[in-house]
Amino acid sequence: MDHLTRELETATWRKSTRSGPDGGNCVEVAELSGGRRGVRDSKNPTGPALVFTPGEWDAFIAGVKDGEFG
Repeated sequence: MDHLTRELETATWRKSTRSGPDGGNCVEVAELSGGRRGVRDSKNPTGPALVFTPGEWDAFIAGVKDGEFG
């Protein structure tokens, strides 16, 4: 098992503040080493996760705030 896999398995995941109380389409985010962020589907916590570098995360958050994703 590589370092990133271990880090994702032991990370502290938190549900998005935009997630509703009924579950539904929710994501969870974890802070990782090196300023990276992990993102996963809360309904499938053992499934794949996306990992963003600090620059990618900043661009993603800026895009969300600017309404780029509908």
